[in-house]
Parts: sequence; C-alpha cells; structure tokens
Amino acid sequence: MERALALPRLPPHDPGTPALSVVDMHTGGEPLRIVLAGCPEVVGPTLLAKRRYMRQHLDHLRRRLMFEPRGHRDMYGAVLVPSELPDAHLGVLFLHNEGYSSMCGHAVLALGRFALDFGLVPAPPAGVREARVNIHCPCGLVAAFVECEGGHSRGPVRFLSVPAFALATDLLVDVPGHGKMVVDIAYGGAFYAFVSAEKLGLDICSAKTRDLVDAASAVTEAVKAQFKINHPESEDLSFLYGTILTDGKDTYSEEPTANICVFADEQVDRSPTGSGVTARIALQYHKGLLELNQTRAFKSSATGSVFMGKAVREAKCGDFKAVIVEVSGQAHYTGTASFIVEDDDPLKDGFLLM
Repeated sequence: MERALALPRLPPHDPGTPALSVVDMHTGGEPLRIVLAGCPEVVGPTLLAKRRYMRQHLDHLRRRLMFEPRGHRDMYGAVLVPSELPDAHLGVLFLHNEGYSSMCGHAVLALGRFALDFGLVPAPPAGVREARVNIHCPCGLVAAFVECEGGHSRGPVRFLSVPAFALATDLLVDVPGHGKMVVDIAYGGAFYAFVSAEKLGLDICSAKTRDLVDAASAVTEAVKAQFKINHPESEDLSFLYGTILTDGKDTYSEEPTANICVFADEQVDRSPTGSGVTARIALQYHKGLLELNQTRAFKSSATGSVFMGKAVREAKCGDFKAVIVEVSGQAHYTGTASFIVEDDDPLKDGFLLM
C-alpha cells in the first residue's frame, strides 16, 4: 500500500496574499462558492454601495474565484458582508462570470442551510423544526426558512421573495436570425425575458445546450437594444439579467413545466433558477394563469432538478402590482477549499476560454 503524503497546511504561496477559504455547495446542480475567509473588507454604507465597491476595487477576487483554473465559465459565488438592515442576519454579494447579480434564488436556498450550520443564526429551540434566516440581497431582504433537526439543517429550504412583477407582456422584439417575436419581461429580484423555446425552433428538453444558449443570448441582446429596463425603486436594479427559455406550458398544471436560464455572459443555470421561478410565477399570476397559493413545479431542462413555487400574497413595487413568491428547493454541500496565489503566476487572477 502506498504511503500517504504528509502535506503542509498550504502549499508555497505569496505570503502577502491571503488564502481564500471557501465552502462549495450546489442547489439543483447549480454551484455556489461561499467565501469564508481571505476577502478584504468590502466598504460601503449600504449593500448596493458595497456591490459597487467590490466591482470597482476587488473584481480580481471575483475573477480569481469564478474563472479557470479555480472555477469555470458557469461558476457562481457569494461573498458575505454586514448589512445595514436591522432585521438581516447577513448580507450577500453574488458573483458570476460577468459581474454581480441583484438576486440569486439557488444561492439563497444554499445560504439558508449554510447560515444555520455555520452558526450565523441561532439554532431554534428544541421541537421547532424550521429556522428563519433573513438574507439581505442587493434586491432587498429575503427570508429563508430552513428545515432543521438538532440545530442542524436537513431537507429542503424555502424563501419568500421581494415583490415580483410583470414589467412588460407581449412585447414585440426583432431577434436577429429569428425574426420578430413576442416576449415577456418580469422581475423576481432580477429582470428576465421569457420566451417559449418553440418560437425559436427548439425543443427545451432535447435541444443541444449550445443551441439554447445561442438562441437565448440573441433574445437578451435584442431586448437590451430595443427596450429600456427600469426598476421603479433603484437604478442599480435596472438591467436585464438574462433570458429564460420555457416549454410554453404557462397554464396551470400539476405536471412540472421546464425552463432553462441563460444569464450574464452566456452562463447557464443548472437549476430551475430561483429568481427566474419567482419572476415566472409573477408573470403567470399577472396573466391570470395562476392563483394565490397554487403550487407549481418548475424543472430544469439541463439537469431535471425541480423547484416548487407559489404566489403567497399580493404586494406593490412602485406603481406595479406585485406578488410575494415562495420558492423551495434542496441544496447540498460538496466540499471546502483554500485557494492561494503564487506571485509569479501570470494566470493568478484567472481566465476564461471564449
């Protein structure tokens, strides 16, 4: 039997660059890399100010964690920061291959478990089977509810969204290579364009991922060029995050409805997309296709993983009629790591293949 090597705690590295310690998780197949230690202080009086600060001053850390050789084009991350909201247990900045998101449902589901298991919130009293975790996301305060036993997480997590609403329905957009088509735009903490994959000549469940990515990206670029996105309360939230291709089955059914989300720089969500499910439910409720507390199953066409969702009550966002949406799903731990830098490494801050 070969003898195991006795490795030092960390390999040789630049002593002036702290190691980045992370916990890795996934929700429905979509990864989440949570930074435990090694990130400098993210400065700013508000969470949105911290988001701007990280983009301007610490973006090399996003690239180092998300890009190859430590990550990949579709890696997703979270940096935990203090929140200015008195009710928040933690604040979070979301990282992806292009920058910084305003909301991420799969990450909230994972962070609910993480916050309970790593002591960021107190364990509930004996006999209480669910712990509440208030997570301040750039879009606002999101409450996650974590099933637990003996002070530790178990089973699925659910969250209650910020007010979600339909921004535009039946919007005619000229998509290069596909012609004019009708799309919807809705907000679930981030703005998405929605269109049936069939309108683009694709089957959501059998088409090649590359073909779905190309079609969704064409829709995203067309909408960005032809329609101005405005959030009623914050310019920081006024951008189109991506396009969600669906199976077109928006009328209520007990059978799962499938979709795939392509966001940021052609990044593909492996999960059904928590904020996308939120926006899609708001859209279906707006169209009269879904009633309050009517639960639907949403399936990722990439992995087959499922989130459950329902509109639980009406709300307002500016002048828009909105709904609060509950989304539930299962997150899992996959490992831990410490990432280091050698000062003579020309690729130390990462790279992506085009």
